[in-house]
Amino acid sequence: MRVLVIGSGAREHALLLSLARDPGVTGLICAPGNAGIAKIAEQHPVDVASGDAVTALAQKVDADLVVIGPEVPLVLGVADAVRAAGIACFGPSADAARIEGSKAFAKDVMAVAGVKTAHSEIVDNPAKLDEALDRFGPNWVVKDDGLAAGKGVVVTTDRLAARDHAAELLETGHPVLLESFLDGPEVSLFCLVDGETVIPLLPAQDHKRVGDGDSGPNTGGMGAYTPLPWLPDEMVTQIVDDVVKPVAAELVARGSSFSGLLYAGLAIGVDGPAVVEFNCRFGDPETQAVLALLETPLGGLLNAASTGTLDSVGPLQWRDGSAVTVVIAAENYPATPRTGDVITGADADGVLHAGTKKREDGAVVSAGGRVLSVVGVGKDLTEARDDAYAKIADVKLPGGHFRKDIGLGAVEGRISLP
Repeated sequence: MRVLVIGSGAREHALLLSLARDPGVTGLICAPGNAGIAKIAEQHPVDVASGDAVTALAQKVDADLVVIGPEVPLVLGVADAVRAAGIACFGPSADAARIEGSKAFAKDVMAVAGVKTAHSEIVDNPAKLDEALDRFGPNWVVKDDGLAAGKGVVVTTDRLAARDHAAELLETGHPVLLESFLDGPEVSLFCLVDGETVIPLLPAQDHKRVGDGDSGPNTGGMGAYTPLPWLPDEMVTQIVDDVVKPVAAELVARGSSFSGLLYAGLAIGVDGPAVVEFNCRFGDPETQAVLALLETPLGGLLNAASTGTLDSVGPLQWRDGSAVTVVIAAENYPATPRTGDVITGADADGVLHAGTKKREDGAVVSAGGRVLSVVGVGKDLTEARDDAYAKIADVKLPGGHFRKDIGLGAVEGRISLP
């Protein structure tokens, strides 16, 4: 099976590394890729948002399976175009991808499916903003109703900061979603979905804030770890049965059957799990940690989900132990990052590329905000953290920064279910 992966981040690098371990995968192609991916896959330029361009490339490289990494092409219907050409594609239709592309759509699906989530209100008129803000607090959650790469969310006890963010979104023509604050530790659960068939992967926890101790603004994710020593297996079963399966069934009932990776972001409060958000694709940086422990061949799994045979897949096999991902970000990220800095030490095992490119002189330089993901593994979370941070010590990026506390709260026993 020849597999074409669409995207250019560390998530795609992780997918390709896992696919390379599958004996059934005979060819790996990535578009557009990055400097690290170039070492393990053919690379081609492509407009990832164009269904015609992606389909033409898939035909050119004789791809048997196309795997779409980022959310934007999925929301724009690129998977539909690929499937229309008779090529298997891992990724939902544009209709189903609205579960991420429109938070209002996701809220409606959850309401009908009986899935617990935060109380919310859409504001699309600046004149109604202050009145709406008065109905929330003392913790305000303000979200861009559309795609925002993980950075369109402000969670704050400062009403003025909440108002400023909402006003900025409205000024740029983006409807605002106000939500009640969900308390409790957060969980990311990836599920392979094919209609009403749901297979969960290992649960993970993301670290969204830029600084240690969950300080500073939200980012696309600064690190993650898996599995979660504080989360019992029965809670994963409850999330699948009470959250993911009902949403998958409701999408089928609407004629928007989901095929691909459905990502549930949840807060586990005193009344059990409640949905913070759904995504329609593998999350970054959790994917890098989760796939580091997957032993079941990934190509076969993705192909099964793409061809309507996921219900024939047996129990997944996982490596014992833990995995930790730590993101190295460029100077000034999550604001406008500085780019063009030379990176050294990024060729080691466990160093996954995201915002990188190769200069004409052969040097690898930074080309984005989240530049690298460093993955450590070990027999437990402490050992996996030690492995990740030991690898980071050998990587040099001028002005680069990373969190030093990924997974530390779990190691120290500071995370527990209410």
